[in-house]
Amino acid sequence: MGYLDNSSVTVDAILTLKGRELLAKGGNAFSITQFAVGDDEIDYSLWNPDHPLGTSYYGTIIENMPVTEAIPDETQALKYKLVTLPKQTTNIPVVNVGNTAITLAAPGDSSIVAPNTSNFQGGNANLGYTAILSDSSVADIQVTRALQNSTLPTTPRFIGDNEDAQSVAVAGFEFRVIGKTQMIEDKIETVTIIANETGGSVTLTVTVKKATTATL
Repeated sequence: MGYLDNSSVTVDAILTLKGRELLAKGGNAFSITQFAVGDDEIDYSLWNPDHPLGTSYYGTIIENMPVTEAIPDETQALKYKLVTLPKQTTNIPVVNVGNTAITLAAPGDSSIVAPNTSNFQGGNANLGYTAILSDSSVADIQVTRALQNSTLPTTPRFIGDNEDAQSVAVAGFEFRVIGKTQMIEDKIETVTIIANETGGSVTLTVTVKKATTATL
């Protein structure tokens, strides 16, 4: 990870092979239809209401902090997305999944992840949740309760350039995580659930146990 010079406005992006292919075509082939913004690198404890030069300088340190470069690891970047909520909102919506640690004892074992949102009327009833599986070589993920009339992916969409050991994303209201065969050792990965409508996220740890073989 590196830092950008924030003395000028900079757009830093990492494209997948498909993204670079579309960009090379020119015209309207490459079109950004969805985006997210976050403030992961901001330390709000540096806000200084006691600055001797007055209110215009309260956030001077924050405004002059370096901005981090784009990175393709969704577990490290945009963990804290910015959202727009109704003016009367008094509580930040919180995403809950119950158990945040799942153990799958054998290949094919599965567990249902059914997120819900508290502190917000209606929750994420319209746009649901995006589930990001960190490593496709450890487990599969399926949507068990899909969104209606949505362009969000309901079948695994690979985030990286290859399908092996890549992060995948799906969108819906409920998900099933299915363990894959692990011959060498137990494997641990994560599933991050992101609220598409209200913002907020929660990360689950998924352990898939090493396969056992029968002995005679």
